[in-house]
Amino acid sequence: MLALRLARGGHALVQLRRLLVAAASAGVGFLMLCTLTYALSHPADARAATQRLLWCLIPLAATVYLAVAVARTDPGTRARPGLSAIGLGPARLAVVAAATTAVATTLGSVAALLFFLHLRGDLSGLPFDGAAADLLAADRSLPLGATLLLLAIVPAAAPVATAIALRTRPSSQEGAPASVPAGLPWGVAMIAGGLAVETYASGRPAGQTLALSGQFAGHPAGVLAGWVLAAAGLWLAGPALTHVCGRLLQAVRPGAIRLLAGRVLMEEARRIGRPLGVVCAVASGALAVTALHGDAARPWGPMTGLGTTLVVACTTATLLTAALEARQSRAATTEALVQLGAHPAALRQAAWLRAGALLVLFAPLTWTVATLAAAPLKG
Repeated sequence: MLALRLARGGHALVQLRRLLVAAASAGVGFLMLCTLTYALSHPADARAATQRLLWCLIPLAATVYLAVAVARTDPGTRARPGLSAIGLGPARLAVVAAATTAVATTLGSVAALLFFLHLRGDLSGLPFDGAAADLLAADRSLPLGATLLLLAIVPAAAPVATAIALRTRPSSQEGAPASVPAGLPWGVAMIAGGLAVETYASGRPAGQTLALSGQFAGHPAGVLAGWVLAAAGLWLAGPALTHVCGRLLQAVRPGAIRLLAGRVLMEEARRIGRPLGVVCAVASGALAVTALHGDAARPWGPMTGLGTTLVVACTTATLLTAALEARQSRAATTEALVQLGAHPAALRQAAWLRAGALLVLFAPLTWTVATLAAAPLKG
């Protein structure tokens, strides 16, 4: 009941973020159901159906990542003095956040099911003159157990990830020195390993192909595994790179604005570095695909396009949500600076300087990874 009251009584911006989670859950649920109908339409091609289901894991992971980020910025799950006295300690707040996430993702799965049944004509006849009948196997009955199982994946995974993330969330201390994030050597090693796996897999003529729609059906499955490994490396190296960016801003006799911008980046390196690394990975993948299939008349199939849109939207929303969380965490510090006489224009200049410095560092990195990822697949 407490989770329902928090979900109903939240601010408009909070409700919008929850709606984004519900929409992402609906998109993943729809992709899962489309994979099920492909298996029904092609009973002899079990390998392709399994690969399509595995392909759905990427938008699934992006949706769960977004759900965790939204739960972290939810005002109802933020620890406050006195809440432990009434039984709302960190563990109970994590359970409340998980319940709220479960409500949003369940609503999204229900919406996906209703929309899917509508397109199949199971509710009120075939819409759009039956254009989606073949794609969604409208002439075959859906197995109830498999349908419910696929729709329950996001409502089960997102609350569990939310509870774990919020229960292990460290308490913030104002004025605590920022430690250097670890993970840069391992991240670089994973990026190099992923590119090596991709190069090896793309050079094997007998490699197992990916069952994707559009123009992506000719690449080995190892290419996707290599890109996932490289993306994990960017996620792991993101905080350290952000911390390095903050240090570089303070190099060579910094002024007050550069000093403030660099210190903020160092303090918030872990919070914004990981989603920034994920966005870098997604952008590099998109650039690589564009370089490979830019001349194709229709490089994206309908389901591939939907999955790609989900991944891009979820990772971008996660980065924006993490930036909002960072802003909320330093609200007291910002207020103290204003009270001490800092001009608001200087604070805005520091914010723009942080964004520009991150762009200067991560944009060439994204282009480099995209170029290296696309090179083995050409020809």
